[in-house]
Amino acid sequence: MQITHAEAQTLPPFQWLKKPAVDGPPAQRDPQVVERVSRMLAEIEREGMDAVRAYAQELDGWSGDLEIGAADLAKSGDALPPDVRTALEMGHERTHRFAAAQREHLTDFETEVAPGVVGGQRHVPVRRVGAYLPAGRFPLLASAFMTVNVAKAAGVPTVLACTPPSGEHGAHPAVLYGAHLSGADRVFALGGVQALGAMAFGLLGEAPVDMLVGAGNAYVTEAKRQLFGRVGIDLLAGPSEVAVIADDSADPVWVAADLLGQAEHGPNSPAALITTSEAQGRAVLAEMDRQLASLATRDIAGPAWRDFGSVIVVGDRAAAVAVADVIAPEHLEIQTEDDDYYLANLSNYGSLFIGSWSTVAYSDKGIGGTNHVLPTGKTARYNAGLSVSRFLKPLTYQRASKEGTASLAPAVERISAFEGLAAHGATATLRIDRIGRTSGAFADIPAALRDRL
Repeated sequence: MQITHAEAQTLPPFQWLKKPAVDGPPAQRDPQVVERVSRMLAEIEREGMDAVRAYAQELDGWSGDLEIGAADLAKSGDALPPDVRTALEMGHERTHRFAAAQREHLTDFETEVAPGVVGGQRHVPVRRVGAYLPAGRFPLLASAFMTVNVAKAAGVPTVLACTPPSGEHGAHPAVLYGAHLSGADRVFALGGVQALGAMAFGLLGEAPVDMLVGAGNAYVTEAKRQLFGRVGIDLLAGPSEVAVIADDSADPVWVAADLLGQAEHGPNSPAALITTSEAQGRAVLAEMDRQLASLATRDIAGPAWRDFGSVIVVGDRAAAVAVADVIAPEHLEIQTEDDDYYLANLSNYGSLFIGSWSTVAYSDKGIGGTNHVLPTGKTARYNAGLSVSRFLKPLTYQRASKEGTASLAPAVERISAFEGLAAHGATATLRIDRIGRTSGAFADIPAALRDRL
């Protein structure tokens, strides 16, 4: 979440109290990763399941059954502590409730665009989705809620899920239970590029999926990039990001804790504080050092803060908005006395967390209901997070009557003639001739067109 020199020239004056040591986030397209993924996908497409199983053995050390049976999936929750199971069930229910509300607000419609001409739109779900459920350094238990669960709320008939093999049972039981709660149709103990390739190429006893969703490491992200076009994707996610806008009213202990809550995702996860108070900025800097000293994940969060952390002091709330919109963070928290001002004026973020009682972790774990698959690397300037709408195709249709043709065909005939597209024009001319050029049906069209009939 570095601010480039060119971007800085467009912003009101600001002061760095801490500037990232690394000039911007790490490159998302490591040439070695690109080459390795290209080779793997080509081999998987060429050799099918033989290549998939070979990579499962080589990269994940797994040679057992790839599919998690329905019975094992259903009882996966039995392996969890009761309080964890209850929390997962709560996360599933709240994420589903929010997704269902999103779906209800995406309405089909028809409208008469001209007399006798009706245009309409239907929201039709994609037919087949492949969801990747990461389970690397830390298993992200809410992943299925954000992908499988939301796809099902959108009405997707078939959702496959793949998650890296783990332990003697094939996959992490909490990840499996999340997939079970979310309604996955089939679940496979299969990780990385081989999982995405198997779903995209139709190698799992199912037709190829239409769309791939879910976060993952650099190899998973690169595989989605290379498969895009053959299938749809949700987005290309980079390292997790967080920014906090805070003023003097914020508690620096809470601000520091929330920054570290995302920095521990990985040693290259950016975290930024934007504040209208230099005193607040210095207090947060001191608090970061204090909390890192005893944090169990300081070996991860510490390098992330050292290399990618920043504290920016601005003159007023308008400047804070300007800086935040340039950074365009994945997660953006607002801890100020003017929270409603920021809600009304901010434009570029993946998801917003308003007020000191809100924290990104509520969404990360699925308990807050909103989706945590969000745009990173400043792509929030033009992209939004995963939602029900991503699984729905807003398909349009048109219905024209004989009377409606009279208001359409002459203009199409004239435009086509001017373009030199004779076949386009003929489709309109045939209909005009069928009505009859001397017919009174054309009385209401503009004189400049009627004179040419």
